Amino acid sequence: MVSSEVGKILQLVTIWEPFVPIPDLPVYSEEVVAASPWNHRVREARIQVQLAGRPGMPIYRNARFLAAVVLTVVVAYFLFRYSAEVRKNVAVRDSIAYWASARLLITHQNPYDPATVFALERTAGYTEGRPLVLRTPPWSLFMVLPLGQLSPFLAWAAWLAILVACLVVGLRLTRKLYDLGFNQQTIFPLIAYTFAPVAACLVSGQMGLVLMLGIILFLFFEQEHPFFAGAALILPFAKPHLLSLFWFVFAIWVVAKRKTLLALGFISAFTAATLIALFFDYHVFANYREMLQVAAIQKEFIPAFSGVLRLLFFRRFFWLQFVPLGIGIVWTVRYAIRNWPAWDWRVHGPALLVVSVLTTPYEWLSDETVLIPSILQAVALVYSVRGKLKPASKVMLSFFALLNVLLLLILRFKIPFSTGIYFWSSLVWFGFYFYTQKLYRRGALSSERAVDGRA
Repeated sequence: MVSSEVGKILQLVTIWEPFVPIPDLPVYSEEVVAASPWNHRVREARIQVQLAGRPGMPIYRNARFLAAVVLTVVVAYFLFRYSAEVRKNVAVRDSIAYWASARLLITHQNPYDPATVFALERTAGYTEGRPLVLRTPPWSLFMVLPLGQLSPFLAWAAWLAILVACLVVGLRLTRKLYDLGFNQQTIFPLIAYTFAPVAACLVSGQMGLVLMLGIILFLFFEQEHPFFAGAALILPFAKPHLLSLFWFVFAIWVVAKRKTLLALGFISAFTAATLIALFFDYHVFANYREMLQVAAIQKEFIPAFSGVLRLLFFRRFFWLQFVPLGIGIVWTVRYAIRNWPAWDWRVHGPALLVVSVLTTPYEWLSDETVLIPSILQAVALVYSVRGKLKPASKVMLSFFALLNVLLLLILRFKIPFSTGIYFWSSLVWFGFYFYTQKLYRRGALSSERAVDGRA
């Protein structure tokens, strides 16, 4: 029932999203604009001309607004009509762990204590045989803290609203970064709202979309508002292992480029988040360390690509789960050195995200929502050379789309993440991203040759 309700909410988000106000993209220097594949000023001018030539736009927007109101009423009725069934299923979502940890924290108790968390979850209808304990570090607790003031059902509803808001705002900002024209206003939402990790995140109630928003805010504000860009990174730092290669390059870049203000923003946000956790539980770091020791994560099956490799070949050797990460570090060093003179996080950062998720030793399908900016950047690139795509390339792109549909079908049949059946998803995004990069380079080279031939 919860899955069906999430589907209706996604439909609602799709139609309301164009009405969400988003700030304009900062005005970059001529050097930055010239070096970027996305010439923002030209794009904005093109959109304005297209809008000016569409007298039916006000009517179109009014129709969408009316449709949004009607769909909102339908979803509200659905929630009211089936509220009892929805409430019963809330206890099996990850948001129950966020609620339990927040409830304990606001009463100055240990938010990582498995026994106390388990007892609290049982009162909310949780029936599994082991507790669902929040495993993110103490500086992430501020994100879930307000949920402790609510009932389990309202906490789930509030958390779902936060995830949807992150999705909408993140998509609008990403369209500002990578959109190439008016005709893409329907392409980006279609890709983002049907991206399998988005459905996984909304159904499970995980925090992947919150992490995604932090990444996008960093990309959006890094040039003109470095302090806010640095502060936004506290969100994806809730799961630092997920984007290890990103953090590796980021740390070197901050020092080498002397990004003092950006570093200050991150340190300020990290300090504030840590002080919030310490205020409610002075021993929170010791409690977190103890929870990790009790959990014995090294003995668990982690349904990531690296976890499946370990399960298939070297089940007893936990350290082998980090081998893909080691290979990823080697690739990252070469990639960073090659692009360092003209490094631009909007251009080069998405590749780091893709490789980080592929090689991380611990991740779930819902965490892969952090790749939305990478996927949309890839879509923008291949869209810009769409007229030069060969039939074989179109077939290959369709194949990637079908793999995403397959993941959605598996989710529809409610196969648990813990089975490991979704482990190949990160390989799909990796293949899609770098295949589109190849198509873009080939198309750009073809355009250059055509220009030279006419000259």
